[in-house]
Amino acid sequence: MNVIDLPLMENNIIRSDRDCLIEFLKGDPILTQSKNVAAFEEEWSRWLGVKHSVFVNSGSSANLLTMTALKSHFGDGEVIVPPLTWVSDIASVLQNDFKPIFVDIDPSTLGMNTDQVIEKLNPNTRAVFLTHVLGFNGLTDKLVKELSKRNIPLIEDVCESHGATFNGKKCGSHGLASNFSFYYAHHMSTIEGGMICTDDSNFYETLRMLRSHGMVREAQTEETRNRYKVEYPDLNPDFIFFNEAYNVRSNELSAVIGRNQLKRLDENNEKRTANLKLFLKGLDSSVFRTDFAVDGSVNYAFTVILNDKNESLRDELERVLREAKVEFRRGLSGGGNQLRQPYLRKRLPEKTYEKYPEVEHVHFFGYYIGNFPLLEESKIQSLVSLLNETGRKFK
Repeated sequence: MNVIDLPLMENNIIRSDRDCLIEFLKGDPILTQSKNVAAFEEEWSRWLGVKHSVFVNSGSSANLLTMTALKSHFGDGEVIVPPLTWVSDIASVLQNDFKPIFVDIDPSTLGMNTDQVIEKLNPNTRAVFLTHVLGFNGLTDKLVKELSKRNIPLIEDVCESHGATFNGKKCGSHGLASNFSFYYAHHMSTIEGGMICTDDSNFYETLRMLRSHGMVREAQTEETRNRYKVEYPDLNPDFIFFNEAYNVRSNELSAVIGRNQLKRLDENNEKRTANLKLFLKGLDSSVFRTDFAVDGSVNYAFTVILNDKNESLRDELERVLREAKVEFRRGLSGGGNQLRQPYLRKRLPEKTYEKYPEVEHVHFFGYYIGNFPLLEESKIQSLVSLLNETGRKFK
């Protein structure tokens, strides 16, 4: 067997990023949150098409602050979430004492099933927290219209889908707020880092204060700062804490990398899209799913899902991938069905996970494999050949 040697991500922090840091570090620059953080937020907002962005230290912190701000503005209640997502999406819901309401996934997008979401909406729903999985767009016209009609906030997790679009508009610009991750393996990286985006100025003010201990001085408008000064005249205006908040600030070094990476994000996404098309075109649809809704997608991973529940094929597939030194993750985002994880099992009735057959299938028979801008076509073709040859042995 030929060794393909394919990691999940390669060279996502390139020489020009390191050169920017070297240049920035000349002299005695401020390293904590300052002008580069503000500039990165402004540039990201322009790229995404939103009014406001808040740079934080991780995508998980972005989730946490968004749910905290949601509770501050809308109060207690339910948040509809997918069972296929990263742990911090659901954890942030639980950490803010919202009740998570689960729906199964749509196999064509790996996002939440629209009809099931709408079925679960009720007066106690505070938000729909939707994940755009592995670069696919998870929105539908039906869902967006229904949420708008009922005035229910949409929160978009776009941590895996920088640049994906819905109806020609970037994912992350359709709801009340959206969360992005700049972890090393994602479309662009600040090593660790995340962004929260919104068009709502009041929500933005809350996020800015929550990011930095709940300090009122972090509010952008003088009106907000003065309101607290007048209400609490016994306090030093520089140290008024409106909420029991967090410190999830990022730093200037991460912002410098982010600003440089953003310049090539669109070009890199075009390469990822071309890679995905080549991969899906060659994959044997009689063995693997290929009928994904790819319009608007910018996948940073190749999605490999068996059509059938064939454990022998699954085990052989894992063996040959390891032998060919192809890195993979079974279960897709977050390791598969979150309802099987200990933190949720202890909260829910026994075997709740069995009620969600679509996510159960990808939990046991779905994988993702790395797709990045510098990936050679020859490696993609070798990967496709390996998958097809293995799959056809079991037909």
